[in-house]
Amino acid sequence: MSQNNWDEAENILCVRLDAIGDVLMTTPAIRALKESLPGRRITLLTSPSGKEIASLIPEINEVIVYDAPWMKATALRTNSSPEFAMVEQLRESKFDAAVIFTVFSQNPLPSAFLCYLADIPLRLAHCHENPYQLLTNWVLDPEPSNGIRHEVQRQLDLVATVGCTTQNERMSLQVPEAIRYRVFNILKSLDIDLEKPWVVIHPGATAVSRRYPPEGFAEVARSLILDRNFQVLFTGIESEKELIATIQKAVNVTSHSLVGCLNLTEMAALIQLAPLLISNNTGPVHIAAAVGTPVVDLYALTNPQHTPWAVPNRVLFHDVSCKFCYKSICPEGHNNCLKLVTPDEIVRAAWELYENSKTGVEQLPKISPTGLVNGQNFSQLLVTNPLSSAKQIWK
Repeated sequence: MSQNNWDEAENILCVRLDAIGDVLMTTPAIRALKESLPGRRITLLTSPSGKEIASLIPEINEVIVYDAPWMKATALRTNSSPEFAMVEQLRESKFDAAVIFTVFSQNPLPSAFLCYLADIPLRLAHCHENPYQLLTNWVLDPEPSNGIRHEVQRQLDLVATVGCTTQNERMSLQVPEAIRYRVFNILKSLDIDLEKPWVVIHPGATAVSRRYPPEGFAEVARSLILDRNFQVLFTGIESEKELIATIQKAVNVTSHSLVGCLNLTEMAALIQLAPLLISNNTGPVHIAAAVGTPVVDLYALTNPQHTPWAVPNRVLFHDVSCKFCYKSICPEGHNNCLKLVTPDEIVRAAWELYENSKTGVEQLPKISPTGLVNGQNFSQLLVTNPLSSAKQIWK
């Protein structure tokens, strides 16, 4: 198979070794690959956390789990035997092509070498340096020197170079009806009246730099309950039980919690049922975008390319000179890009989104740079991105 025969590639490996949100933001590109040839089979090579969401993505036929030693979250290797085993597994699958999806700060060449060793004939990726024989289809990475695209757009642009496009650029996620019904019954058991205003608040995030202060979440919840008659439901993983308990205690009026009670599929069903999500910029934000739930995204300015895609939203942040640091812990120690967003701003954004969604005023954007702190929207803020001299970040 020559390097131009992508239109004949029936069995494609998609490599996305990151977490839940990254996999979701790759789904429009995966759809483009799937739609470009009837009967095309898609296998996703991903991390254990990526696997959690992959079962809900209808375009994916099979998932292979791989903890790559060049990814940050992977435990220390004692030897290279997992890599040799993975090469053999990929070779036995007889893939026609591989597409390696990365953010611009990741090096695609380890994954490309894995696919090269597995004798996958077509190999596509963005790359800053000349990959020579490791990639048959090299797309010179324009980021960050020529601007930073939304992560969804980056991956769509990549597959378009081999002729794969789609008219449907929404993210893909399909929640089983039985799971929605189960979560509906859970909500009834909590005495949440779905005919009245209610909101899901997700205060956690893996990276410390992306967490809005707990006392701020408490003020937001209290105001929504007392001033706007919302029912508030907190979510989180098992390790965040203490965080949620602290917030609920500070709220000091009735709220609800499902922290540690839901698996990922149930969490997706809950977000799909909810009229509104308020969250730090983490996996649930991208789940909300995929299922069409309006979201208030408390957006730490650690990076610019992961705002909610194609869903009514408000992206709230406070502009800081140290923005786009790409750090999990604030290097300045103040977290002002989030900390200085006031609870009142969050409540106003939530109420506006909720009211607009009821009346149909809020239009579904193609992309969503809509943050409104200090009179700037998100795209205006990105013009000052120190990594870029571009006048327009997104198309």
